[in-house]
Amino acid sequence: MEAELPGRNRPPESPEPPADDHRPHRKGARVADIRRYGQPPGLKDRRNEEHWAGRLYMRDLSPYFAWIALRLGFSPNQLTYMMMACGVAAGAVVSLPAPALWTALGGAFLVQVYLLLDCVDGEVARYLRQTSVAGVFLDRIGHYLSEVSLLIGLGFMAQGGWSNGGWAELGLVAALGAALIKAETDNVVVARAKSGLPADPSGGDRALRPRSTGIALARQAASMLRFHRIIGAVELSLLILAAAVIDTVSGADDPVAVRVLMVAVAAVAVVQTLLHLVSILASRRLK
Repeated sequence: MEAELPGRNRPPESPEPPADDHRPHRKGARVADIRRYGQPPGLKDRRNEEHWAGRLYMRDLSPYFAWIALRLGFSPNQLTYMMMACGVAAGAVVSLPAPALWTALGGAFLVQVYLLLDCVDGEVARYLRQTSVAGVFLDRIGHYLSEVSLLIGLGFMAQGGWSNGGWAELGLVAALGAALIKAETDNVVVARAKSGLPADPSGGDRALRPRSTGIALARQAASMLRFHRIIGAVELSLLILAAAVIDTVSGADDPVAVRVLMVAVAAVAVVQTLLHLVSILASRRLK
C-alpha cells in the first residue's frame, strides 16, 4: 500500500550494452537520446513503481534537466544527494516561524525540485549505465528523509513556531509512522534475504494479497480510498499549502486548518503502520 516515487528503485542493469546501443557521449546527448535510453519502455505505465506526478508531468520535464545534468558532469549519486537535500530543506522551510503561506509555498516548491531530481538521477544513471545497488540504497534513504522531515516540519507549523508542545510531538509521531511503513516494506526483502529466499516472492501480485478474505477486502478498500497518500511528500506538501491558504484567508489567530491536517496525517500514519504490518503478515510475502 506504499506509493513509490520515480527514483532508482530498480535492479542494476547489465554493464554490457546491447549491439544496437549507440548512445552519444554524455556531452553529445540530446533530449531524445535521454528519453530513449534513460526512460525504459512502459515507464509511465508502472503504476506500482511510478508516482502519479511522474506520470502526469514530471517525466515529460525531467529529460531536459537530465540533459543539463549530463552536460554539467553530474554523477547519478550527486543528483541523489541533491534530491535528499531538497527533501530535508522542504521540511525545514515548512517549520520556520514565519508566515505559513510563504513557508508552505517554499516547501511545496522544494518538494517539486526533489521530485524532479528523483526522476533525473535515475535517467542519468540509466543513460550512463551507472545504475548500482548503492544508488538504490541512497534513493530509499532520500525518500525516508524527505517524508520524515516534512511531517516534522508540519508539526512545528501547527505548533506555531520552534517550541515544544503537543503539535510538534504529533508531528514526530506521524514521522515515526511514515518511517515504520517504509521499514516494514524494506524489511520484507531483508527477511527473505536472511532466510535464503529470492527478493520477490513467487506468485506475483497474488503473493501480495492477504490470505484472509476480510483483510484482503480491507486492504483493497484502503488502497481505493488512497488515504495513505497524504503522508507522501508530494501530496503532503500540496495539502500543507492548501491548509496555509485557508488559514491565511480566514485570518484566524491559530492555524486551524494546519492543525486539522496534522491530526488527520498523524491518524493515517498510525493506522497505516498497523494495517501495513497486518497486510504483510497475512500475505505470502514472508513465505
